[in-house]
Amino acid sequence: MIDLSTDYVGLKLKNPLVPSASPLSKSLDSALRLEDAGASALVMYSLFEEELRAEEVMADHFLLHADLGHGEADGFLPDHGHFQSCLDQYLEHLGKLKDRLEIPVIASLNGVSLSGWVELGKEMQQAGADALELNVYHVAASAIHPGDAVEARYINLLEELRGAVDLPIIMKLSPFFSSLPHFVKQLEQTGARGVALFNRFMQPDIDLGETPQDRLRMVDHLHLSYPDEALLRMRWIAILRGRTRLSLAATGGVHGYQEVIKMLLAGADVVHMASCLLQHGPAKLTQILHDMEHWMAEREYVSVAQLKGSMSQQNLPDPSAVERASYIRLIENFSPPRGVWR
Repeated sequence: MIDLSTDYVGLKLKNPLVPSASPLSKSLDSALRLEDAGASALVMYSLFEEELRAEEVMADHFLLHADLGHGEADGFLPDHGHFQSCLDQYLEHLGKLKDRLEIPVIASLNGVSLSGWVELGKEMQQAGADALELNVYHVAASAIHPGDAVEARYINLLEELRGAVDLPIIMKLSPFFSSLPHFVKQLEQTGARGVALFNRFMQPDIDLGETPQDRLRMVDHLHLSYPDEALLRMRWIAILRGRTRLSLAATGGVHGYQEVIKMLLAGADVVHMASCLLQHGPAKLTQILHDMEHWMAEREYVSVAQLKGSMSQQNLPDPSAVERASYIRLIENFSPPRGVWR
């Protein structure tokens, strides 16, 4: 019997497959189906800072100041006790998930500022979360903010939250840091327990229109991940494995057992999945676990622990394979298809 168990931020998981933050966790039924299909933990959908701020402004305007200048309106104000905020809904749903699921539940915060996150972290801890995933979704678009200021935003947010909660904190990062290993080391020193690599920024597009008369406009489209995206995650996990004590989660581009095996070989402790589950449903989890066990049995692996990190940079005979040398070899050995240039 192959031992698929793994350790992630101090949580003992039965296997490395963890559904990441997505709409799937908004339904108790779908969460239960994911658990039945083999999920070893669940990352809840994200609670967004902007959503909370907009709600606070609206509540302040309509509930607290609706009677300004109209004293007779005071008796018509709504009963504040009937208003359930998105935070209330999130915490209530977290409680339901904890009551019904046997696997760990990881809460997810998505924002960029210090304001409010400490209190939110405390409330999620009280509601029963097993860990917190902090997704600092920040696009550094200003020319006046240096790179170290961008990194300081993450460090300060982690430091404030670390001082308020005892839960393991996972930092979900983008690939856009000038020295990712150095930054990850800073996160480790500040008290993070893990990093998830990488966040997928949603990219805007330009609508060219159907006819010359149509107005050009910037539009948003949701594009699910594809398997080639896993290569960037695999490379950086292979570089980080052994250079940090943080747990490593691969997120983005995992659609089959092949990507899962590669991430584990590179050094991931867990592999997050969302797009393939949205496309194929919870049965995909069961299939991937079956295919993983088959692949490992054929090659006489007895556990995920034996597999994990065996192809990290530190364990490769040629460490340059994950650095610049691979780029040079690929360019030098590329040949265009026959007949294209002749």
